[in-house]
Amino acid sequence: MTNTWAGPTMATLAHPPERARADSRWADLERLRSSHPMMDAVIEEVRGRRIRVGDKWLCDFASCNYLGFDLHPEIMASVEGAIRQWGTHPSWSRLLGNPRPYLEIEDQLTELLGAPDTLVLPTITLIHTSVVPVLAGQGAVLVDAQAHKTIYEGAAIARGAGATLHRVRANDPGHLEEVLRSVPAHMSRIFCLDGVNSMTGNAPDLAEYARICREYDALLYVDDAHGFGVIGERPTDEMPYGHRGNSIVRYFDESYDNVVLVGGFSKAYSSLAAFMALPTWLKNHLKVAAAPYLYSGPSPIASLATVLAGFRVNDARGDDIRTSLRLKTKAVLDQVHRLGLRTLNTSGFPVIELPLGHADDIDLVGRFLFDRGIYVTLAAYPLVPRSQVGFRVQVTAANDDSEIEQLNGVLAELAERFEMQRAQPPGS
Repeated sequence: MTNTWAGPTMATLAHPPERARADSRWADLERLRSSHPMMDAVIEEVRGRRIRVGDKWLCDFASCNYLGFDLHPEIMASVEGAIRQWGTHPSWSRLLGNPRPYLEIEDQLTELLGAPDTLVLPTITLIHTSVVPVLAGQGAVLVDAQAHKTIYEGAAIARGAGATLHRVRANDPGHLEEVLRSVPAHMSRIFCLDGVNSMTGNAPDLAEYARICREYDALLYVDDAHGFGVIGERPTDEMPYGHRGNSIVRYFDESYDNVVLVGGFSKAYSSLAAFMALPTWLKNHLKVAAAPYLYSGPSPIASLATVLAGFRVNDARGDDIRTSLRLKTKAVLDQVHRLGLRTLNTSGFPVIELPLGHADDIDLVGRFLFDRGIYVTLAAYPLVPRSQVGFRVQVTAANDDSEIEQLNGVLAELAERFEMQRAQPPGS
C-alpha cells in the first residue's frame, strides 16, 4: 500500500524546517523555555510551599493547589489503602469498567454542585477537545475571546467537523447577543467561556450570559478550572468567596438550565481528574459519543482516593481553609495596591497577574524574582497579548505568612528597579 502521509521526514526532524523558523509567534516563549530558570524547570525537592531548583530554594507562587490539599496529611494518607484495594491503575476505559470510586465521586460531586448529574473524565483538555465537537454538531460554536486555548482547540475540531466558529468579545454580553442573532434560527449554538479566568483571576457576569443563552436557546459551556474549590454558594461580606467551594454556577446563584459546567480536580483538589455537570441524558449520550469515556486510560487510583479524601476535608474544614486563602491573597493584593501597581485582578480571587511596563523585560524580571527566591508563572507572548506580558502569582492556603512577607518585600524591590504598569487613579 502506498504511504501518502505528508508529515515530517527524518530530514525535517533532524533540522528545523523553514516553517518553524518563520513562525515568530513562539520565538519569545521558546527563548524563555530554553534559557530561563523558571521555564521547563526541574523541581528537585519540595518542602511545603518551598521548592528546590538546582541548589536554589524558592517560595512557590506558581502552584495551582489553591487549598493546599497536595500537602494535607489526611489526604496523602488516603492513597495507600485505595491502591492496596484496586492496584495503581486498573486500565479499563470507563465504558468497559468503572471502579466503584468513580461512582462515589460522581454521587458526592453532584450533591456538592447541586447539579442534575456529573461525569468524571481524566482531564479538562480531553473534555474540551472531545465534548465541544459533540455538543456543537453541525451548528455554531461561539467562543469568548479570553477563553482558554484548550477551549479554542475543541472549537477548532468542531469547525473541522462542520460547525461554524464565531469569536465573541470578552466581557461583552451585548456582543454575544449580537452574534447569536446572526446565527440562523435552525442551527444549534453553544457559547464557551472561562469561569474564573486563569490569567486575570476574574469571573464573568455569568448571570447575564446565562440569561442571554436561555433567551436564544443556546448552551452555555463554562470552564471553571480555577474557580472550583475556591468560590461557591452564598457569598457575603464576611465570606466573599462564598461557601463550600462548589464553583461559579452556585456562586452566582444560577441554575443549570442550558448550562454545562466543566471543572477539574487538578487544581484546588490536587488530583488528576476532571468533570462535567450536566443533565443525565447528556451524560449517557457522552458515554458513547465522547472519546475519553470510550478509549482513554482512566485517572490513577491515587487520584480517585485523594478526591474522595478531599471531599471529606472540604466538608469538615473547607470554609476555614478558604478564609485563610482569602486573607493571604488580600495581603498580596494590598501590597500591590500600596505600590501603585496595575493588576488585572479585580475580584480578590487568588490569581494575581502583574503586567510589565515593557514586555521585553520579562527575562530580566523573571531572573530578578528567581534570584530573590520567588517562583512565579511567567506570562509571555503569545500566551497573553503583548500588552499583558508579565507574571502571575498564585496564592495557596499552604503558603505560610513568612512566604507572603517575602513575596511582598520582593515586589517592593521590583517596583523600584523595573518599570511596571501602574494602576489608574480612581475616577480617571
